[in-house]
Amino acid sequence: MQLDPLFNDNQDPRIALGAGLSMELLGGLGKTARKARLYRQGVLLKEVNLTDRVAKRLFVVEAVGFGAKKSSLAEALGMSRQTIDNHLGALKYFGQEGLIQGYHVGASKDRRQQRQLHQEELSLGNKARKVEALRRQEREHQAPPQETFTFTFSDSAGKITEIAPENHPFVEEHDWERTRYAGAFLYLIPLITQWGWLRLVMGHCGEAYRIIMVFVLMTVANIRSLEQLKYVPSREAGVALGIKRLVSRTTRWEWFYDAARRQVSGLLLHDYFRHQLRSGLVGIAFWFTDGHLLPYTGKQRVHYAYNTQRRMPVPGRTGLVTCDGSGRIVDFEIQEGKGDLRAHLTALGNKWRNDLPPQTPVQVFDREGHGAAFFAGLAAGNCPFVTWDKHVDPKKLAAIEDRCFATEFALNGKSYGVFEGEKILIDDTNEAAEPITVTLRRIYLWNKTSKRRTCGLAWTGDTALTTEECARAILSRWGASENTFKHLKDRHPWHYHPGFKLVASDRQDIANPELKEKEIRIGVIKKGLSKLYRKLAKAKEVMNADGKPRHNSTRERLQQSVVDQEATVLKLTEEKKQLAPRVEVSTLEDYQSFKRIDNEGKYLFDFVTISVWNARKQMVEWLRPHFHAQDEVVDLFYAITKCHGWLKSTATEVTVRLEPLEQPRCRQAQEQLCRKLTSLLARTPNGKRLTVEVGEAPR
Repeated sequence: MQLDPLFNDNQDPRIALGAGLSMELLGGLGKTARKARLYRQGVLLKEVNLTDRVAKRLFVVEAVGFGAKKSSLAEALGMSRQTIDNHLGALKYFGQEGLIQGYHVGASKDRRQQRQLHQEELSLGNKARKVEALRRQEREHQAPPQETFTFTFSDSAGKITEIAPENHPFVEEHDWERTRYAGAFLYLIPLITQWGWLRLVMGHCGEAYRIIMVFVLMTVANIRSLEQLKYVPSREAGVALGIKRLVSRTTRWEWFYDAARRQVSGLLLHDYFRHQLRSGLVGIAFWFTDGHLLPYTGKQRVHYAYNTQRRMPVPGRTGLVTCDGSGRIVDFEIQEGKGDLRAHLTALGNKWRNDLPPQTPVQVFDREGHGAAFFAGLAAGNCPFVTWDKHVDPKKLAAIEDRCFATEFALNGKSYGVFEGEKILIDDTNEAAEPITVTLRRIYLWNKTSKRRTCGLAWTGDTALTTEECARAILSRWGASENTFKHLKDRHPWHYHPGFKLVASDRQDIANPELKEKEIRIGVIKKGLSKLYRKLAKAKEVMNADGKPRHNSTRERLQQSVVDQEATVLKLTEEKKQLAPRVEVSTLEDYQSFKRIDNEGKYLFDFVTISVWNARKQMVEWLRPHFHAQDEVVDLFYAITKCHGWLKSTATEVTVRLEPLEQPRCRQAQEQLCRKLTSLLARTPNGKRLTVEVGEAPR
C-alpha cells in the first residue's frame, strides 16, 4: 500500500490511488474500515459508510470512474481486483439495479421484504459467472460483420497499410476530457458499423484520412470553410475526432493536398455507393435524380450552369444527385456547366446493374429530361421511368370531367385525384433508320387542394406499378415534398469547395457568335417589316388623271421597302444555314479559353457530406420509435448531436458521455439512441470499442 507523502503521518494517512486521487480510511484499514473519504488534489469528493454493502459497491465503481487504479483501490479496501472487475461488469451488463442485487434499501422495509417485493426483477444465479460469460462472448464476437465485400484498395486479407500505429484514430489514451463536439462522435458509430467507413477511408487515403475526419467535424457542425476552424478549440475537436488535436491551418492544408494528390475520390465514392447497394442501406424501388447548381464566383472564365431561382445562366457546375425514396443519397456526379441529365440517367442504370437485383429501379426526374428520342432510348435500355409531361394544354385539362379522376389519395396533407391514358411519341431523329414508336402511360393528376391539374408520363416495362404509385412517385420529390437538398444545404456546407484548382477545359466550343449576330439582324428586320406591313395596309393608292397609279407614291415606296427587306431576310436566313452551330474559341478573336474546375477536393468533401447525411437518416430512424412527436424528431436528433460532453480513451475502449437534455421525454429518447449505438459494438481499426452514454459530468 502506497501512502501519499503529503499526508504521511501517524493519524489516518491518505492512500494514493492515482490520477490525483487519494483516499482516507477511518476506523481501521482494509476490511475493518468503517468510513472512507475520497479526495482529488486534496479536495473532498465523497464520503461513504463502508459497512453499507450497497454504498461500498457504488463507491468502488465511482472511484474507478474517477480514474482510481483498481489494484491500489483493491489493496486499500481489502478486496480482490477480480471483485472490482465483477462490480464494473455487473454495472455494464445489468445496470445499477444489477450491481446492488436488484433491491433497494428502504427506510421502512428490511432487506428480506425488499427481496420479496422485487423477486421478479432479480437477476438469478451467480452474477460473476454471468459477467464472465458475457465478456467471453464479447471477445469471441467483437462486432457484427461490417463489410459484405472487399474494397478495391485492399488485398484478399483486407489489410490496411501506409498508416503508422501512432496515427490511428483514437489511439491516444487519456482520462475524461470535456469537449463541446461530443455529439459529433455519434456519427462515427453507424458509419463504422453500417458502412465500414473508417476502414474504407483509411485504406484509400492512408494517413491523409485525418483531413476526412476534419471534414466530418465541418459537416456536422456546419463549419463553412477550413479557415473557419481557427475559431474551433483544437484539443476539444481533436479529442472528439480521435486525431488528438486540430493542427494549424498550414498543416490542415498539407493534409488536404496529400489526400487530393492521391486522386482516390472516384474509387472512394464507387466503393461507398456499391457497399450501400449490396448491404441494403439505400432503397432500390425509386431513384429520384435532380440537378443542383454549384456556383462559381471567381475571375476565371468557366462554362455556365443554370440558376433555377433566378431563371438565368450563371458561371458554375451542376451536381446531379440521385436519392432513394427516403432521401438517402444513392449516387452523385459533378458535371461541367449545365450538365447532361439525359446522358447521366442513361449511364446510371448501366453503372450499378451488376450490383442490383433483377428488379431495375424506376428513374424519376424533372421536365428537363423530355423528348421522344430520349424516352425511346430509356425504353430500349429497359430503364423504367416516371416524369412530368411537358407542354400540357391547361384548357384541355380543365375541360376533363371531374368524374374521370376516379382514383383518390392523399399526400403531404393534400388531396389528389388521378386517372390514366396513353401518349404515343415517334422518334424520327435517326434518318438512316425507321422511326421508332414509343407508347407511354399518361398520368392525369388533379390537385384538389390547390385546384390545379397537370400530367405525368411513365414507362414501366415489366415493373408492375399502379396509376396511384406512378403519381405518388412524381409527387415525392418536387414541390412541397422536395426537402432533401433544402435541409442538406441549411444543415451542412453543401456548396463548399476546398482547394480550388482550375485547368484547361476539354470543352472549348461555344455557340457560334456569327449565328447569334445573324439571328439578331433577322429579328430586327422582321420587327421593321411588321411596321411596314401595318403602314402598307393603311396607305391609300393614289391615281393620276389618266387612272394609272401615281409613280413614286407613298404606297409604292412602302411596297418596294417590303420587297427589299424580305429579300434581305431571305439572304440572311440562307447565310445562317451555312454557319456551324458551335465553333472552337481558338478560331475566334478576343475570346479567352474556358477553364475547368478540378473536382477532386469537392468530391472528397461531398463524400463526407453525403456520408454524414445518410448516417443522420439512419440514426433518425433509430430514434423515431422512442419519441412520440414525429414532427420534432429531426430537431431532437440535431439537439442530441450538438450536445457537449466528455470523452475518455483507454487501451480497449473509447467512451463518450453526453450532457443530458433537460426535458425528461427528450432525455429518455437521447438515452435510448445512445444505447442503440453502443449495442452496435463499433470498433476502430486498432480494436478499440466505441460506446456512448448519457450522464452528469465526471469529477
